[in-house]
Amino acid sequence: MHEAVGGSGRLHRAEKSTLAGTFLGWMLDGMDVMLFSFVMPTLIAIWGISQGEAGLLGTTTLLFSAFGGWLAGLAADRWGRVHVLQVTILWFSLFTFLSGFTSSFEQLMVTRSLQGLGFGGEWAVGSVLIAETIRAEHRGKAVGFVQSGWAIGWGLAALFYTVLFSTFADEIAWRIMFWIGILPALLVFFIRRHVPESAVFVRSGRLQQAGRAKGGSLHIFGPRMLRTTLLASLLALGAQGGYYAITTWLPLFLRTTRDLSVTMTGGNLLVVVSGSFAGYLTAAYLADRLGRRRTLVLFAALSFATVCLYMNLPFSDRQIMLMGFPLGFFASGVFSPVGAFFSELFPTRMRGSGQGFSYNLGRGAGALFPALVGFLSATVELQYAIAIFAGGAYLVMIGATLLLPETSGRELTD
Repeated sequence: MHEAVGGSGRLHRAEKSTLAGTFLGWMLDGMDVMLFSFVMPTLIAIWGISQGEAGLLGTTTLLFSAFGGWLAGLAADRWGRVHVLQVTILWFSLFTFLSGFTSSFEQLMVTRSLQGLGFGGEWAVGSVLIAETIRAEHRGKAVGFVQSGWAIGWGLAALFYTVLFSTFADEIAWRIMFWIGILPALLVFFIRRHVPESAVFVRSGRLQQAGRAKGGSLHIFGPRMLRTTLLASLLALGAQGGYYAITTWLPLFLRTTRDLSVTMTGGNLLVVVSGSFAGYLTAAYLADRLGRRRTLVLFAALSFATVCLYMNLPFSDRQIMLMGFPLGFFASGVFSPVGAFFSELFPTRMRGSGQGFSYNLGRGAGALFPALVGFLSATVELQYAIAIFAGGAYLVMIGATLLLPETSGRELTD
């Protein structure tokens, strides 16, 4: 990593532009994905779909994102991180935009599924790119900072929701929400001009061409890597299953179970988003300070405790708003160490495919959680269904993390 970063504590121009490009990419990815959770209550009312069907829309997007993440990881190991990153951003922007023109459950299912392919690919490629660019002692903070962009994107979605649904009729406001999803496509111009290819990837490619290193997209299933691949997938399942069980249903929980207005719902969600942003940054710092495993276990355990309290205790409206900060803080903070941790678990020649497969297999399995919450809510109250599946997911995450090795400080070499 020395030749890519240099010996000083300051980032070079290429590193800064890579950090900016991946941060903005994940921020806008987060905005596009989280738009759906805000329009879900409106679609349930206008189209007359059930909560189970609404959950299925969220689950289908995540399932396709799992497939897209693995494909993008494979492509990034073959054609480079930066080229594939641009394709994924254009892809998810286009299909988010097209979702605003749908007029039925089935049409939205198609556009959301295709959007998921790009959504999953963007994280798989962007996290590898930034991990390979930043030196080992700062990798956790850098990748965690990129993860914090999701909270900003989520906040933008909440802001657009509050403004648009207060200004326009629901029948047009939800469409505008999706139409603004085309904005991330503009980021491609910045990436093409300012973000260079990973030096680690370029060096690895030269070694493979010289016959001194073997490519390994399928080697993640070999005897040396299979255990790591499966445990990393379980870790990702726990983090994402818990997160999506909470965030997919939170706007509906606040609007219906808590009977809050649009303005109050938006205000509550902005508190959650503020906690989310703080959680990303705090966990990013701790990932380098305490190590990857300790930080992951700490935040997963506190996520478990917080979601159980938030969903089960009879808080007042003011108290539930205040509790939104730790809910977002811990549920989002669990992601900060993951990108660096997964990058360090796999060697360069299979890093894109290994990280892409593990994270997105976990996402695919975790994608079932929004639908399961929706269907279970037909027999138990929504908040209990959320607590059951989110809490169970975080317990799985803790178990998988404890079985993986600590990787803090590991150099990204072959």
